[in-house]
Amino acid sequence: MSYTKANYEDVEPAGGGLHFLREQLECEHLGVSVLTCEPGWEGKAHDHAENDQEEVYVLVEGAATVTVDDEAVSMTPGDALRIDPDSERQIEADDESMFVLAGAP
Repeated sequence: MSYTKANYEDVEPAGGGLHFLREQLECEHLGVSVLTCEPGWEGKAHDHAENDQEEVYVLVEGAATVTVDDEAVSMTPGDALRIDPDSERQIEADDESMFVLAGAP
């Protein structure tokens, strides 16, 4: 088959509203997730230096701030943010928000 289809709502969320789709989509290299958050939700600060994975965060709905290496980046719907593997990142939802997150080495 040349494609795989999945609905994020059919995937059991991890850590609240984080739906990992890599396995369901049978991705070999690309990680794709949907994150839904309540106002005031704050993710864990982390980086991906160990696996050399860059990420792109696309805000679909709401408003959020992503802190990248101590710099606060405000995001509104439609904004996309690419983050280097070595950079520490943390999401904070200012409003009820939905992100599509993608990452690959």
